[in-house]
Amino acid sequence: MVKKMNGGGQLAALLSGERFLVTYLLRGDEEQARAMASDICFEQTVEFPEDLVPAGLIRDAIVGQIESLEAVGPSDAAELGLGAAGRGPRPGLHRATISFAVETAQADIVQLLNVVYGNISIKPNIRVERLDLPESLLANFPGPRFGRTGLRELLGVPTRPLTSTALKPMGLSPAEIADQAYRFALGGIDIIKDDHGILDQAFCPFEERVGRCAEAVARANRETGLRSVYMANVTGRMDRIMSSARRAKDLGAGALLICPALTGFDAVRLIAEDAAIGLPIMAHPSFGGVLATSKDSGIAHAALYGTLMRLCGADASVYPNFGGRFSFTKEECVGIARATGEPMGALKSAFPAPGGGMTPERTAEMLEVYGKDFILLVGAGLHRNSPDLAANARQLLGMLQTM
Repeated sequence: MVKKMNGGGQLAALLSGERFLVTYLLRGDEEQARAMASDICFEQTVEFPEDLVPAGLIRDAIVGQIESLEAVGPSDAAELGLGAAGRGPRPGLHRATISFAVETAQADIVQLLNVVYGNISIKPNIRVERLDLPESLLANFPGPRFGRTGLRELLGVPTRPLTSTALKPMGLSPAEIADQAYRFALGGIDIIKDDHGILDQAFCPFEERVGRCAEAVARANRETGLRSVYMANVTGRMDRIMSSARRAKDLGAGALLICPALTGFDAVRLIAEDAAIGLPIMAHPSFGGVLATSKDSGIAHAALYGTLMRLCGADASVYPNFGGRFSFTKEECVGIARATGEPMGALKSAFPAPGGGMTPERTAEMLEVYGKDFILLVGAGLHRNSPDLAANARQLLGMLQTM
């Protein structure tokens, strides 16, 4: 989106005229919603009383601009998970689209998030629904290094959904975890990942676990001829993330797991941009629920688990699937999957990875909802049928191949 700007001297020379759009859902009647939208324009940019903002480019370009404001009808609210179809939305819901100068966000995901939802995250009844970024801004973000196509090529899986599982439960030794990894790889699971809660505890040290698991999966691949990867969890202190990622690669890990809401979104970007690491990244939603689960505040599921995870460089985004042990609706999950693949400049598509209490028995249902471009993430569900994890994995793969 481009707006013509006049005057302003030095400031004018620094502004391109391009703006990005953020769509917010605002809880309140029309008058309240308009007041909230106006407040967002100032609070998220100049953070200065409107009557003190000088005329000219600061007011006309730096301050956010309301592009549209409309009431949300019953059908839209139901689709957003904010009100049941036929019963109408909860009272007073409006959608405001506000534009911001691209220069206010720089080329930095930290500052972008600061503009999109910084101070107003402390205020009630404001929820980020969608980001629309011009190509000039998107060009500054790495996006997924592999994306859907690259990850399929890496794993040698051209068409079917990818499969993944987590090594569980916490408390197992590195040798026991590695044995699980070997058996899952022997059964053909594509991505065998650390559980997000296992990092560097005394009972399962990072160095030993990663080395053992990487070797176990490599051994299984030699026996099967497949290309399964072990995914090491590198979530942790900021001063250790890069060294952990590099060490995981040195030890033979084929991919990395990180929890952006715990480490910060820019930690994903840092790893994704490092060509010396060059491994696929899966983003895990731990600690991120507080951003998405409120109906009146936070960031919409699609924007958080789809747009933002992809923007910072995740090749796959894990989120709780509908019908599992979490509260996400089918509409919310479909929205996430759509956001991982919709056009975003030159950024590659990411894989949606719905999980959270999934079982092999739900495979057909998930294929119907997501098609074939998703990662079927089954954790404890791969332990239930029998103690033979390789057989359980083969059974899951067999189900996919017959559908």
